[in-house]
Amino acid sequence: MPLTIETVAAQHIGDRSEQQDRVAIFPHPTHKGALLAVLADGMGGHSGGSLAAEQVLFKAKHAFEASPPNAENVRATLAAGINDAHDGIKLAAMTSEQDPHSTACVLILQPGRVDWAYCGDSRIYHFRKGEKRSRTFDHSYVMDLVRQGLISEDDAEKHPNKNILLSCLGDDPAPRIDYGEAAPLVDGDCFLLCSDGLWAYFADDVLGKVLNEFPVRQAAEVLINTARSRANGRGDNCSLAIIRIREVEQPKEEPAWKQAIAARKAAAGG
Repeated sequence: MPLTIETVAAQHIGDRSEQQDRVAIFPHPTHKGALLAVLADGMGGHSGGSLAAEQVLFKAKHAFEASPPNAENVRATLAAGINDAHDGIKLAAMTSEQDPHSTACVLILQPGRVDWAYCGDSRIYHFRKGEKRSRTFDHSYVMDLVRQGLISEDDAEKHPNKNILLSCLGDDPAPRIDYGEAAPLVDGDCFLLCSDGLWAYFADDVLGKVLNEFPVRQAAEVLINTARSRANGRGDNCSLAIIRIREVEQPKEEPAWKQAIAARKAAAGG
């Protein structure tokens, strides 16, 4: 059966005075079946975070549109988007009195595969019919402790330093970029990009359950509303993008005898 793509991007300002997250989904202008999803969580005080996050969207889109993606060049395209955004943010810091930084999640879908890259603690999840297949590993102090086997992921969630990032765009040294991929794509594959203002309120299996049970737009609404409720008046900006793969049933062809009758009726004027 042929596959179709369902997408949605959504965000909420939370209980902050400014929306410094950015999220968008872009189709490729010339390459049918290819799309780009980008999410950035900006940091850096008033307007500085917004400036940094805008750079991530702009540079990732420019790299994506510069050449049609394929399996050979896709990682270079992902890296170019993140590194160019980092350079743009560093330049903005030199020409302003701000100190802009941002996370970055960049995902490219093309026929038969999905590839992604990220830096920071915004996340990309891959679920298949509600079951988690993979999840990005935050570039944070506590997640490095988890990598080293010094604490568990449950301990990391309660750690007082869980918000300390070890890498982000606009910082020194250059951003740490990690990659992932999924191929081939099948019915029920679902990819979620989200900022920490959203994922902080959900266990992974709950995210998978919501994404599997609801249409993408309704799933986005359920996740954001639940995060807002659980934040209890202290919520950060929250943003998400969902890309889901579904099989489409092709209409069954009418039997030849029915087609012949319909043709005769049409020829007779009714």
